[in-house]
Amino acid sequence: MTDPALAVADAHRREWASVLAATVRVTRDLDLAEECVQEAYAQALVAWRYAVPARPGAWLTTAARRRALDHHRHAAVAQRALPLLVVDEVAPEPAGPPPDDLLALLFTCCHPALTAEARVALTLRLLGGLSTPEIARAFLVSEPTMAARLTRAKKKIAAAGVPFRVPASDELPRRLGGVLAVVHLVLTTGHTAPTGAALVRDDLLDRAHDLARLLRSRFPDDPDVAGLLALVLLTDARRATRTDPDGGLVLLADQDRSRWDAAMIADGRALVLEALAARPVGRYAVLAAIAAVHADAPSFDATDWPEIVGLYDVLAARWPSPVVDLNRAVAVGFADGPEAGLAALDALTGEPRLAGYGYLAAARGELLRRAGRPEEARTALEEAAALAGNDAERDLLDRRLEAVEG
Repeated sequence: MTDPALAVADAHRREWASVLAATVRVTRDLDLAEECVQEAYAQALVAWRYAVPARPGAWLTTAARRRALDHHRHAAVAQRALPLLVVDEVAPEPAGPPPDDLLALLFTCCHPALTAEARVALTLRLLGGLSTPEIARAFLVSEPTMAARLTRAKKKIAAAGVPFRVPASDELPRRLGGVLAVVHLVLTTGHTAPTGAALVRDDLLDRAHDLARLLRSRFPDDPDVAGLLALVLLTDARRATRTDPDGGLVLLADQDRSRWDAAMIADGRALVLEALAARPVGRYAVLAAIAAVHADAPSFDATDWPEIVGLYDVLAARWPSPVVDLNRAVAVGFADGPEAGLAALDALTGEPRLAGYGYLAAARGELLRRAGRPEEARTALEEAAALAGNDAERDLLDRRLEAVEG
């Protein structure tokens, strides 16, 4: 007998976004669509007790859409306030692919009428299937705050009359960049969880993969899409080696490179070359090129750190950010020695956007340790441990502290 709870959990992880996107087209209402999909999953817990359907996603979609139609048959629901979504009835451009509900939902979640924080939160909720408490933990805010943020985002979509469709060609240049930024944030949040016991959020990384590949299939000639997918692949190729069997963080220098995903690296490398050939070169292409340098190095000691410093110079010149400057300083520390890295970090000590940023203290502690300045290293590592977001990072910093004190 199949365990229905396990089957439903697996279907939630794999099918949630597709089922919801298909249901939205029937309901034209984000809240109602979510309600119907949740009811379909609850129904599956009972219906799948003795047999799981061959196509769980299709079963769930059918059940959710039936629920939606039932809701629409009731006068009270039919007379609800204005729907939250307007389904665009305009036919797609003749030369383009057929409409894609999942892609339409992604563009809806990333509409420019929403703030950047709301776009990410709504994407994680509707396409990632995360609960409100999970998203709240990812953003380090309270559950009521996140619930209110999601509600405001949906209401703003309603007020703006956002159409449920993939934007037309003339809209894409100003819309696609926001979507790529959201997928990138999903990737970084999954790669290193901002809080919690685990270092990696597999569900977010899987969703970043799905969304990046979806965008690539729809926009195969866009170099920024190619660069983002390359970054996803090259970053996540190391997932299996980033933690030990107990969930502890394993630094890049100590990872077993033979276990890196060679197929993902090869695909990512090819996409990097494609993205770098475009002019002007995009931000994600440069970030992916940095990941490719790490992937190409046979060992940590053989890493081409001067090349990485040069790529960070490109980022700093075209997309300035204190985090870019911090990463560049770390690379300088490996290319030219820890004292040179510390000098680069010293230039960032007055940056207000890095105040309370644990990685600055962690980087300084490591460079001080390598420079043979243990007392200063201990102070920096203590600060980094106090600021660490997740348990795996905190445990690693505690181990570093013990080594320095020993």
